[in-house]
Amino acid sequence: MSEANAPERRGAGDAVTELVDALLVLADGEVFEGQAAGWPAEVATGEVVFNTVLSGYQEVITDPSYAGQMICFTYPHIGNYGITPDDFESARPFCRGVIVRDLARRRSNWRASGDLHDFLLRHRLPAITGIDTRRLTRHLRDAGSLPGAFGTGGEAMLLAAARAEPDTRGIDLVATVSTPEPYVVGDGPPRRFRVVAYDFGIKRAMLRQLSDLATVEVVPASTPASDVLARHPDGVFLSNGPGDPAAVPYASAAIGDLLGAVPVFGICLGHQLLATALGATTFKLKFGHHGGNHPVRRPDGAVEITSQNHNYAVDAESLTSADATHVNLNDGVLEGLRARDVPAFSVQYHPEAGPGPHDARYLFEWFAALMKDPRRAVSAGGAG
Repeated sequence: MSEANAPERRGAGDAVTELVDALLVLADGEVFEGQAAGWPAEVATGEVVFNTVLSGYQEVITDPSYAGQMICFTYPHIGNYGITPDDFESARPFCRGVIVRDLARRRSNWRASGDLHDFLLRHRLPAITGIDTRRLTRHLRDAGSLPGAFGTGGEAMLLAAARAEPDTRGIDLVATVSTPEPYVVGDGPPRRFRVVAYDFGIKRAMLRQLSDLATVEVVPASTPASDVLARHPDGVFLSNGPGDPAAVPYASAAIGDLLGAVPVFGICLGHQLLATALGATTFKLKFGHHGGNHPVRRPDGAVEITSQNHNYAVDAESLTSADATHVNLNDGVLEGLRARDVPAFSVQYHPEAGPGPHDARYLFEWFAALMKDPRRAVSAGGAG
């Protein structure tokens, strides 16, 4: 691409910068041409996954569940409404990189306080634009999620880096995103309930929903059950988080010690960890569920549209002490469960999701019902 014809993009401080040619190379040797964006990187590596949301790129990029991964957005135009800190799911992004078809040169949104490109620079997050994301998505759909590398390094260097990138199986990514110290959410008046929330990579949207119900104290992922019970909670919440649930056995062990002593509600990784504590097993999906439009059938037979972000799932056949409650209508994957003998339930998807959909917000009411009357709520399937 000649300098005369190179497209321009607004950089930090509204400076105009020129795009530099870059490559994305997958571990299987597939190569995609693009231009470097965001924080300059000769080589950036991670597991490449695709997300089908049409909006909410801020929430996706700042979701700690993407630790260790590079996100390909299937929607072609990313960054058009800029950046609004109120919509972030964490203080900083934990993903390894961002892959887009077209990174918007200018924002248009009265709420925006900056550009996406500026945000990437500020957080030293590399990106690549100009990628044929349709071809990339189709390839990942067929081949499965793959390690990849992108940047301005040569093809040979990027291929070697992609092939050296480890799989997420067996890696404790939760330890890289969890809070180091407990903290209480907000400073408002005490609520009716008291909830202890395990931070496996917790999203701010979850904390907002929980705070409407209870006074919430967030604790590190490694907190023993005895420390949680010493706080005398009415309920325990198990958050979302990145990676392989089998790589965090300490979390499953703590949950096992909590079951029967206090009502438990889990989402995403929290769902997988609850299932593991109940004796079930998990497996890695071919390319995961990442998007905002997955249909799920709930217990009453109704269908809700859900937001999802996970690469692992619970084997429904391995449930021995819990019943399936929700099912993904795209591929039949288990999306929710209810323990038979203790007050505990969970879902694989995100009822708290921002910007939405909001079809499943009722699950927080289920949790309130469970805390109010654990015996009645469980016998009624959580609905109270």
